[in-house]
Amino acid sequence: MNFSYLVPCEGRRNRICLVRGVTTMNSKHRCVKLNDGHFMPVLGFGTYAPAEVPKSKAGEATKLAIDAGFRHIDCAYFYQNEEEVGQAIRSKIADGTVKREDIFYTSKLWSTFHQPQLVQSCLERSLKKLQLDYVDLYLIHFPVSMKPGEELIPTDEHGKLIADTVDLLATWEAMEKCKDAGLAKSIGVSNFNRRQLEMILNKPGLKYKPVCNQVECHPYLNQSKLLNFCKSEDVVLVAYSTLGSHREDKWADQSSLVLLENPVLCAMAKKYKRTPALISLRYQLQRGVVALAKSFNEKRIKENIQAFEFQLTSEDMKVLDGLNKNVRYITLDIGAAHPNYPFSDDY
Repeated sequence: MNFSYLVPCEGRRNRICLVRGVTTMNSKHRCVKLNDGHFMPVLGFGTYAPAEVPKSKAGEATKLAIDAGFRHIDCAYFYQNEEEVGQAIRSKIADGTVKREDIFYTSKLWSTFHQPQLVQSCLERSLKKLQLDYVDLYLIHFPVSMKPGEELIPTDEHGKLIADTVDLLATWEAMEKCKDAGLAKSIGVSNFNRRQLEMILNKPGLKYKPVCNQVECHPYLNQSKLLNFCKSEDVVLVAYSTLGSHREDKWADQSSLVLLENPVLCAMAKKYKRTPALISLRYQLQRGVVALAKSFNEKRIKENIQAFEFQLTSEDMKVLDGLNKNVRYITLDIGAAHPNYPFSDDY
């Protein structure tokens, strides 16, 4: 899986898809072909923001991202901003900037909806907020099942997570039904380790393979073992926290290293006359990883789309490989006691 050679995607205006040995025709909207035949742009725009950030900011940033050239928008029920993001997408359709089929929109099934009978209702809630007929990709957000209800993170009086026991294979069957119903074009997983992904892939009577596994991935956590496994199974690895800069108290280890201040990355940025963020994004694209870039800053949004405009040498790719420290910013410790907590395994 290499994103260097791309041609226009069938049925997608201005889309580009992967075909080996064909010269690149355009610098924007490059796509990878998924195992179900659909196409995913290899550079996506992330919309998560901490609770203190006004929800309207996600909508404003999504409009800026579409204007800058992003066509892959990554969101989730858990982010609680799909209404604003949906409005932004629809406004860009209304003003003629894009058509619905030009946008690749991802949403995610939250952990309080893992019970099979609840799966479709979570997607329908997202669609209602978005005012869209379908999502392009629907993911199981996190393998840790939580008590159903309106609370996003249900906890007891001691602040301990109230977990639920659900067979994720039954959850996956309900995801397959969402695809059959036309509510999601493609389905996949997020934050699954190799063992959990393999469990889905080896499911008796599997109808649809996950098209992707979205995980934290950046030069300090390059996920090389998981990436190789995903490639061997024709599952795309999608990287979040690609810039390693997520510092929210609730989820992130505040003592962890700041990736974009790494001297090797900064020196490389100087060499290529780019930003450290662009070096990090380009690194992922050249490894065959779909990269999500999150910023609500107009200048940085416009800058991030430039990841297609240069190429790192194979020597520099090896140097960046050497930065791996297995540092995970998003540990989601609240779910650590759950049997499906994914981050205890090696990968």
